[in-house]
Amino acid sequence: MNIKLILIIAFSIIYGFFEIFMSRRQQGKRGISKSGDKGSIWLITISISMGYWLSFIIASTKMGRIYHWNTFFIIGSILALIGLIIRVTSILTLKQQFTYTVTKIENHELIETGLYKRIRHPGYLGQLIIFLGISICLSNWLSVLLMIIPVLLGYLNRITVEEKFMVEQMGQKYIDYQKRTKRLIPMIY
Repeated sequence: MNIKLILIIAFSIIYGFFEIFMSRRQQGKRGISKSGDKGSIWLITISISMGYWLSFIIASTKMGRIYHWNTFFIIGSILALIGLIIRVTSILTLKQQFTYTVTKIENHELIETGLYKRIRHPGYLGQLIIFLGISICLSNWLSVLLMIIPVLLGYLNRITVEEKFMVEQMGQKYIDYQKRTKRLIPMIY
């Protein structure tokens, strides 16, 4: 097996364990006062699983293959690292406010510092960049599409659910925050 493919799979597994660890750690928290997830966590899980499965399956064929393996591996690795930094930074910024499901916790505060000063969902942005990087590493344009489309759809649904819930819970304060910030990409979207 190619060493690059082993590294891609190893990174994916380690990253998956990081997310599972963070999820289990968060589940032990007390003080969740209201849930508004509406199954969005399951849709994200399914869309990520489908994206991985389709992306790696097509990458194992010659369909869509781009034969500049080293270049795309380096670009994808850099993107995955940038995404991981954004993801971890967003979690650290939220501290106790961070949850894996759409929930309101006791003494919930709207965080508007760090990356949250410009965008409302930097954690999701980080994850999208990670998945983009992993799929680019595979050096196959079809793999990129088959990874990003389902994952992006899952996160767009999650953002819609989360923002509706936040408006219900925080009212005008969150509406004002929405007016000052973008969802995922500063100054664009």
